[in-house]
Amino acid sequence: MNTQSAYTQFALAREMLETPAIIKNFKLKNADAACGGVKKTGKIFFTGEGSSRIFPAKNAMYQARRLGLNINMAAEGGRQALEYKLDDSVVFGASNSGQTKEVIALFDMLKGKGHKNLYALTANHNTKLESLSNQMFVLNCGKEDAVAATKSVEEQALFYHALLLATQGKSVDGELAKVSAAVQDALTMPVDKEIVKSIANAGTICFAGKNDGVAEELTLKTNEITRKKSDYFEGTYAVHGVEEVLNPDDVMLLINPFKAECEKIKTTLVDGVKMKVVAVAEEDTIFPTIKIKSVGNMTNFVYLAAGWNILVEVGIHLGINLDKPSRARKVGNEFVG
Repeated sequence: MNTQSAYTQFALAREMLETPAIIKNFKLKNADAACGGVKKTGKIFFTGEGSSRIFPAKNAMYQARRLGLNINMAAEGGRQALEYKLDDSVVFGASNSGQTKEVIALFDMLKGKGHKNLYALTANHNTKLESLSNQMFVLNCGKEDAVAATKSVEEQALFYHALLLATQGKSVDGELAKVSAAVQDALTMPVDKEIVKSIANAGTICFAGKNDGVAEELTLKTNEITRKKSDYFEGTYAVHGVEEVLNPDDVMLLINPFKAECEKIKTTLVDGVKMKVVAVAEEDTIFPTIKIKSVGNMTNFVYLAAGWNILVEVGIHLGINLDKPSRARKVGNEFVG
């Protein structure tokens, strides 16, 4: 993806390209109460629907476990969370519109029970979700015109990442310039045309990778951006039976693969199914590899941007209007008061 008009005519591409500046200029503000609540309870529950939960929440949980933080964290959609006992958890509800029906239903129930640790993360003021929260945080990324959420997803994830560090008395500020630069590179690096063509011609675009939100979020973005079917294989699921129904015209994007699993994936999927496997990684692999720059504990932000780049190239190759899917909506299930 680049800044030529073939790309920037679409709000989707323009919003993706705004992301590096959003990362570079990010500041965690007015979060003392939320940090205090987390330190006191030792528990965070993340909710939201679709992109507002998948990468932001799962990335936070993955990084916290890697860093050994003593915080109990979980994530779930609002409807299922209605069945959970969350009295002693700090609850974060992410909804760009502030009008997502499932999140509002959960916050309405919890507020009715007198819950004092309800926090909203939105891109808009004066919303129903704000009225149900003890405190609302507004993203700096501004309104998104494209149906597929992009810049907001990275800022939501950055907010959660910064919040977790703040509970440990640490700041993300010193990392942001290099993360921004690496995301810029990932968004604008050229993608091999043969790889783009093979993905564009795939029957199903499959993603495999760690359960950290990146591959799963890209699976959703594939539907919205390329209009093609997609599937997500968490961890080692890709070699535990799904090969029975995969076809030679399917393609797998392997995100940040486990080195120990690459040979098995090659044997099972490349040699067995005869399908194409492409890796996105920080170093060369045994597969055709799209390489990104490592920025330590924030490299997932770069992986996600690289995935966006690939999907936009596929959409452009297919001649799709990236901003106008036939059925997908900006707010999946909107609360109407």
